[in-house]
Amino acid sequence: MTRIDRRQFVGSALAATALTGMPALAQGEPIRIAYIDPLSGPFANVGDNGLKQFQFEAARINASGGINGRKMEVVGFDNKTNPKEAIVQLEKAIDQGFRFVSQGNGSSVAAAIIEAVEKHNERNPNQSMLYLNYAAVDPAFTNDKCSFWHFRFDADADMKMAAMTDYLKGLTNIKKIYVIGQDYSFGKAVADSAVAMLKVKRPDIEIVGNELHPLGRVRDFVPYITKMRAAGAQAVITGNWGTDMTLLIKAASDTGFNVPFLTYYGGGLGAPTAMGKSAVGLVKQITEWHANIENIGMDQVVTDFKKLHNLDYYYFRVKVMFDMLAAAMKKANSADPKAVALALEGLEIETPTGKAFMQKENHQLIQPLYISTFAENVKFDLENTGFGFKTDVKIEAQATITPTTCRMQRPAA
Repeated sequence: MTRIDRRQFVGSALAATALTGMPALAQGEPIRIAYIDPLSGPFANVGDNGLKQFQFEAARINASGGINGRKMEVVGFDNKTNPKEAIVQLEKAIDQGFRFVSQGNGSSVAAAIIEAVEKHNERNPNQSMLYLNYAAVDPAFTNDKCSFWHFRFDADADMKMAAMTDYLKGLTNIKKIYVIGQDYSFGKAVADSAVAMLKVKRPDIEIVGNELHPLGRVRDFVPYITKMRAAGAQAVITGNWGTDMTLLIKAASDTGFNVPFLTYYGGGLGAPTAMGKSAVGLVKQITEWHANIENIGMDQVVTDFKKLHNLDYYYFRVKVMFDMLAAAMKKANSADPKAVALALEGLEIETPTGKAFMQKENHQLIQPLYISTFAENVKFDLENTGFGFKTDVKIEAQATITPTTCRMQRPAA
């Protein structure tokens, strides 16, 4: 075991021990998940936060007895947000015997993993792998490029934009919108969805800008904000995440560009600190959850995670993913990836926000979504700022379903 591998293993074990007060591993081989996301580079903080939450959820499952008597273990692999490096790390995970892989940051990375897992499983049917996608939301992955070996636990870009544009129908004072995103498949998907759906739902809105910028390379977004102001934008739509989200909002705040920002990741790591008071009432997000949803029984979870890591609990969908994975393995009475995949198809579970179910036809999770607004006077603030999000509207799970073009090719029995 290398120094890095040993550190990753120990980190997982310590996370489990800290939460359970028990040894991290019980008798028998653990069920291991290779977490392949950025642990260095411009998005390292996002990847590290995700890894901590994965280990937190694994420890929760372990504290309840594990899955079929086996413990769960999560090990981090650094892909540097690079598709080629992700494949290198995937190969390392395969060599170390991992049968489950998860990733979320970057749809270009996700596309490479889907292809690599497909090829591996075709060549090694008795050593198949399952890819659990918790955040890469390019709609293609559950449409034309769907795969039996891929399951997505976040709403895709089209599902989120459908909810966002439905919400925009009520904001009749907004007549001019600027669309900005990261220059790769996800950013393009967000822009295309915004243009197409606004044309149908709000034909009176003029899109005064539609711009893509390099992923993770822009250090100053003030020139972009200047363009928005000059174009007369009354609102901004963006799918930006990580430092690209943080710096965009910071530039708007620093220059007094106080218009609504309709975001996918306004509550992402670093963004609340960058936004501050100037964003109150203006920055909105479309998510599956936020900490200030009332009476859903998540308060202790939020408190425990903050106490353990001094970070905000963000990825509710990761909790749902682990719960569904545990339910599928118990249903199949197996941790074999193919058996688990078959058990996941059509699986429905009850979550704190309502029912969630995995569509058999394209392996897209369907769950409730929320539109919320950055606000003061909240029970749980973000990043110790005194600000957090409050719900504007809940979209029930069934209302988030969009058509699919997936034609799933399933492996032979």
